[in-house]
Amino acid sequence: MSPRGATLAIPPPSLTPALLTRFALVQLSHSTRTDALSGIRFEHDGKPPKGSVVIVDMDGVISDASGRQHFLDGSNKDWWAFFEASVDDPPIPEVIGLVERLTENRTIILLTARPSGSADTTLEWLDRHGVRWDLLAMRKDDDHASSPEVKRAILLELRGDGYEPVLAIDDDPENLVMYRSEGVPTVYIHSGYYDT
Repeated sequence: MSPRGATLAIPPPSLTPALLTRFALVQLSHSTRTDALSGIRFEHDGKPPKGSVVIVDMDGVISDASGRQHFLDGSNKDWWAFFEASVDDPPIPEVIGLVERLTENRTIILLTARPSGSADTTLEWLDRHGVRWDLLAMRKDDDHASSPEVKRAILLELRGDGYEPVLAIDDDPENLVMYRSEGVPTVYIHSGYYDT
């Protein structure tokens, strides 16, 4: 059965059969522009419990994306190469350990601005590094809104589905401002990616 207000979607071709056997793909239905900003959800080991959840970003928080920042240098940013190279990111074990301690007995929602087209590399990375998570939310491939806009839309949708974020962990100061404006306490992880 699909989650409330959701329809099962045909998986994008980038998802391998092995990944499809482990992860349920759910594409959310939308009726308003705010909801339309949100994207694809992957559920790990069944439907995550509703209630108190912790939202965790990926790039620069649990995965070290410093080795692929060169794809974003200059005016010709290659976002697809940036996201596809994420499969080779080393994990950040100190932050992963912090997340595990902060989320004991709570649902972990990985909320990333990565496009859903990079789902296969994202799921492979999570599996390879044994990262605990319950729900992965990604932007739609054709969504070019800012990270705070995408994450706000997904946050509102999560709340509508019965998830109540009690903490958000992110490295983008603009995302932290958005979370605080929505009443969600935050933990800032300094990745250095947003230093000017």
